[in-house]
Amino acid sequence: MNKLRRKPVVGLALGSGSARGWAHFGVLRALREAGVSPDIICGTSIGSLVGATYAAGEMDAFESWVLGLGKRKVFGFMDFNLGGGLLKGEKIIEFWRENFVQETVEQLGTPFGCVATDLQTGAEVWLRKGSIAEAVRASIALPGLFTPVMREGRLLVDGGLVNPVPVSLARAMGADIVIAVDLNADIMRRHMKPVDMSESELNLHARELRVSQLHLEEEEPPVPLGQIPEALAANGSPLGWTGAWKRSMTSVKTLSSSVMRRGRKGEGDAEDDASVPVPSLVNVVMASVNIMQMRITRSRMAGDPAEVLIAPRLSHVGLMDFYRGRESIDEGYAATQLALPALKDWGL
Repeated sequence: MNKLRRKPVVGLALGSGSARGWAHFGVLRALREAGVSPDIICGTSIGSLVGATYAAGEMDAFESWVLGLGKRKVFGFMDFNLGGGLLKGEKIIEFWRENFVQETVEQLGTPFGCVATDLQTGAEVWLRKGSIAEAVRASIALPGLFTPVMREGRLLVDGGLVNPVPVSLARAMGADIVIAVDLNADIMRRHMKPVDMSESELNLHARELRVSQLHLEEEEPPVPLGQIPEALAANGSPLGWTGAWKRSMTSVKTLSSSVMRRGRKGEGDAEDDASVPVPSLVNVVMASVNIMQMRITRSRMAGDPAEVLIAPRLSHVGLMDFYRGRESIDEGYAATQLALPALKDWGL
């Protein structure tokens, strides 16, 4: 390994992950105990919130507050909204600004930057000046959960949509060695099992589809393209489907429903379909965000890997479990302890 002639600039890239972001406290504490002091702090979403607090020298106070969070207190910060997102996000960011970080980015002792996404163009936006509270509020604006933020003529949402672990931002700010914290490395273990339909079930549905297609061909010859609207209007069905079309589409629907049901069940599960719980809208959105961020992180890290990767095991912590701070912090601390040999290899 080639040794750098000057003291390397160390950048810390704190990734997105909503409530799992409290693990960043454990990471920062373990790094401090090991004598590693980042020269640059970058964050995406919850990583920007914790990172800005650290850069402002308020990490210990903020961590103590997080450890005192309960379900009722978390609910008290939810300022529900009817448009743009489920929550306005003003209560929590105003509380954070008044009690922890009031400076501008330029006033921080440690260089800081965070990532947001331009909702209109999809562009990645780096926020490195002005109000810290406004920058962080834009970076945590998870679509569907928090309302977007208008900043300098741009409508901004969560940076996790484009750069969940901002290694590239840390390098752009001058980091020679980047320590990255990925909060979503093991989240897929909590999602659906693969589809496992028996061969007999597949053959049955295939026969149903073939029979429906035969009826369709015998009873209803193709309608010329220009006559489709009139043909549909002539049918008694509000959707313009006659019996054969209905049979065909019902078979497709039956096959699709069976696949989805079997995908949710484990092998040998004898429960009725009705007993399978249907996830809430919030859970569907959160699971989708999990998958999206994991895929994007893999792609981004493959092209620009960090020198040291810290990956806390947080699949048991939900994206809205803000009251489980102690568990997340402990996981972050433990994961950093495991990464200490890699840090030493880089002379840190």
